[in-house]
Amino acid sequence: MPGYESESSTMGGAPSEQLPPKDSIEPGPYDERPSLNRIPSHGSTNANMYAEPENVVEADMEKGGQAPPPPSGPPPGFNPADFPDGGLEAWLVVAGGFCALFSTFGLINCVGVFVNYYVQYPLSNYSASTVSWITSLQVFMMSGLNAVMGRLFDSYGPRYLLIIGTLVYCFGMMMLSLSTEYYQIILSQGIVSAVGMSAVFNSSTNSVMGWFFKKRAAALGIMVSGSSLGGVILPIMMNKLIPQIGFGWTMRVLGFMFLALCGFACCTVKSRLPPRKKPLNVLDYTRPLKEPVFLCIVCGGFFFFWGMFLPFNYIELQAQEQGIDASVVPYLLPIINAVSIPGRIMPGFLGDRFGRFNVMIFISGLSGVITLALWVPGKSTATTVVYGAIFGFASGGFISLLPAVIAQISDLREIGTRTGIAFFAAALGALTGSPIGGAIVGAQNGDFLGLQLFCGCVMTVSMFWFIAARALQVGFKITKV
Repeated sequence: MPGYESESSTMGGAPSEQLPPKDSIEPGPYDERPSLNRIPSHGSTNANMYAEPENVVEADMEKGGQAPPPPSGPPPGFNPADFPDGGLEAWLVVAGGFCALFSTFGLINCVGVFVNYYVQYPLSNYSASTVSWITSLQVFMMSGLNAVMGRLFDSYGPRYLLIIGTLVYCFGMMMLSLSTEYYQIILSQGIVSAVGMSAVFNSSTNSVMGWFFKKRAAALGIMVSGSSLGGVILPIMMNKLIPQIGFGWTMRVLGFMFLALCGFACCTVKSRLPPRKKPLNVLDYTRPLKEPVFLCIVCGGFFFFWGMFLPFNYIELQAQEQGIDASVVPYLLPIINAVSIPGRIMPGFLGDRFGRFNVMIFISGLSGVITLALWVPGKSTATTVVYGAIFGFASGGFISLLPAVIAQISDLREIGTRTGIAFFAAALGALTGSPIGGAIVGAQNGDFLGLQLFCGCVMTVSMFWFIAARALQVGFKITKV
């Protein structure tokens, strides 16, 4: 065409010979690579008529190519080397979680004090089994709502959960201070305060797991030991304050103290990884249950919680019925919780060293066996105190290791949801265990033998579920799991 020169002529080369039609040229070895077709020409030709795409992957797709495969390996922030495993920020999260669990699970460890007070005074016309529904519902709501709170944690992070949970929890405590009827106590203690407790407990536990990898079980153990310290201080505090200032003002004092401690947690607890919002999908709750190892963990948690709270609820009543020294009875729960402080910390360090599943099998088995071997035949004050101490140590490690074994087999981006599923199943055990135990005592005319056997057997069954979870991963060979 007139006025149009070939590319070779514009580059100052010799006049080109007559070329064959383009379709007849045999394709070269690189003609199928669309990325070479993007190379811009430096001559004044129509090769620069269209702007070069800024996104190379997009250009390849436009040219009919395929996007390169995504890089292999965990996403940024999830590689084991990305976890700080220490430092000021990480340990401040642990410190905030310690205060949060002192205020929440620490009060759960005092359920025996509440049951004992209710049966003797405001709810004396109700049976122990009926009264235990209050504390069982509180445990169920606190642990069971983790399925909801975990989802909110994954989507929005811990900040708003902690703030709102603290306010709801303290409001529930203030309403409990005004409650005198069964339905009022159920609403204030069993529902309102428990909802706030669940938000605070879940946010703190899940936040700590994002800061630690190699030391995760140890960090969780230190944090959860706050609940044991609460279980030591709060029962003694309540037993001393209730006779002096009354139940109502005792609850108000506790409410203000929890407001200060949870306020500290609001300032220090934070997530290392940004939240990841995604639409609600029922499969997020059902898909993990199709994993055999996770399902075994869930079943193990259910059976352990089915029996774990029976000593906390009934050991004081059983000791009174058995004729144990009256001066010792108020200190049985503090003894259990005092020994559970090292019980929550040491299994964490041992789990990081020897395998979290290995240690979980040991402590769940020890809890069941020691109940059958000491609490069932024991009749003396010394035997009951020794049982309380050993059980406190063994059961204490379960609370700190359960989130650790879940995290070990889970994607941390879904840790809130998966932990929530496990704690919901465990909460079903806690909800029904104490009323079943109370019904057994009632059916046996006040004898606690059936309750003790039920407690020891179901916790022993829990051990076999964790053995199955370990066997599904490595079989029965001796190794760190």
